Amino acid sequence: MTSAYQDPGTIDRVLDMDTWAVVGLTDNPARTAYRIAQVLLDRGKRVVAVNPRGESVLGCPGVRTLAEIDGPVDVVDIFRRSEAAGTHVDEAIAARAQAVWLQLGVIDEAAAARAADAGLAVVMDTCPAIEWGRRRSE
Repeated sequence: MTSAYQDPGTIDRVLDMDTWAVVGLTDNPARTAYRIAQVLLDRGKRVVAVNPRGESVLGCPGVRTLAEIDGPVDVVDIFRRSEAAGTHVDEAIAARAQAVWLQLGVIDEAAAARAADAGLAVVMDTCPAIEWGRRRSE
């Protein structure tokens, strides 16, 4: 792996976490966030949809911001453009999440460094479904 934020040990640790806030999750099944949220649910994860309308998705509770989530969040999984990701990373830090996962193609080195400096596990520019597939093949 080429990125400091694709460490196999960190990825394994984050994949084992239970509560995932999926930023950018809407009820559009054509969107990647929807498909990955379904994968998370299939793996027994608790999912919270974070979207501008605060709508529930796939039977999961919905909120407008991470600050509205009732209870602790393990992973903040970010499905936003790279230029918008930093705001959500900062919200994850404020929410005391344990980890942030910036999805495939979502790259913000400065935000990743802020999260790491705050003690969060950071995974960037990959996808949980891809990483679970790698686990099976190893």
